[in-house]
Amino acid sequence: MRKERACRKCRYITYSNVCEACGSKDLSEDWTGIILIFSLDSKIAKMINAKKPGKYAIRVR
Repeated sequence: MRKERACRKCRYITYSNVCEACGSKDLSEDWTGIILIFSLDSKIAKMINAKKPGKYAIRVR
């Protein structure tokens, strides 16, 4: 089973080796908490500077 990885720059969670939101290759398997973004117009999406809808980690180590 493939592990989910979180981008250290934008915290987007992906299965890929490259972040689909910002293009960074700096990913970590050590992350906690999930924020689900459905609309980029939401207050939380604006607060975390979400670039696309999806799953974001709260903390990435």
